Amino acid sequence: MQSVLSELRDAQVGEVLPNEPLAPYTSWKIGGPADLLVIPESKAQLVETIRILHRHGVPFLPIGRGSNMLVSDKGIRGAVVKLGGGLNQLRFEGSRIYVGGGYSLITLSVRAGKEGLTGLEFAGGIPGTVGGAVYMNAGAHGSDMSRILIEAEIVLETGELVRLQKEDLLFAYRHSVLHTLPGIVTEAVLELAPGDRKEIAAANATYKERRIRTQPLHLPCAGSTFRNPDHQHAAKLIEEAGLKGLRVGGAEVSTLHANFIINTGDATAEDVLRLMERMQNAVRERFGIELVPEVLLVGEP
Repeated sequence: MQSVLSELRDAQVGEVLPNEPLAPYTSWKIGGPADLLVIPESKAQLVETIRILHRHGVPFLPIGRGSNMLVSDKGIRGAVVKLGGGLNQLRFEGSRIYVGGGYSLITLSVRAGKEGLTGLEFAGGIPGTVGGAVYMNAGAHGSDMSRILIEAEIVLETGELVRLQKEDLLFAYRHSVLHTLPGIVTEAVLELAPGDRKEIAAANATYKERRIRTQPLHLPCAGSTFRNPDHQHAAKLIEEAGLKGLRVGGAEVSTLHANFIINTGDATAEDVLRLMERMQNAVRERFGIELVPEVLLVGEP
């Protein structure tokens, strides 16, 4: 690992931090150290980072804002590549948007509305990056990224840059081909529709008010813990199983939204995993339904 560390620093690819704790970089504020954390500040630095890691056979995990993931207490072997400010580009061309993989999805939703473009209102409450949203086919309020994405630029694990069309991404519910094709989204091209600015702003305000009222966004959490089963809502099942407020260590099922697990201050990844297991067992026993995690479980077991 020392040789790859030296090569990355010599190549001046941005910040290169060995044995860096990941908790400060995740929305759950949980996670052990990565062998290496690299924070490139441009697409060129990102590509060079990936090429160096590939040459040395070092696996990597990309993160944006660290939402929707649970990092093991033991941390991550290999490298974590955090998308820095160099992937925050944004350009409007009519109803088409060219946006960097590191751009905030919530900010993009607001910016699109101010441009008089509709179709991104659903994303106004998803606290991640555009790249993460493509990876997960993030969605809410009956829509998702597959409805608006035209193509995405990806840097593959070899460092090669490719452009994948919507059909190449094999979108499904909270899934894309990137789950099996290692790579990082450097840019997404979205197609929206002209809309009324006042109506878009009103919709955004409604969604924002609903988020504040129903989700514990003032506390460390990772968004929805489990996927919604077919024709069901995970939160409703968890609540009806009587699990609101259930705690394991510092992890607690939110009393505001049953499909959110909050870190009350000192939660570990093990606390969260044990709590998730208890939630799955309770819902299985009560309803015969298997809850499937929506959050990504990453790192050394």
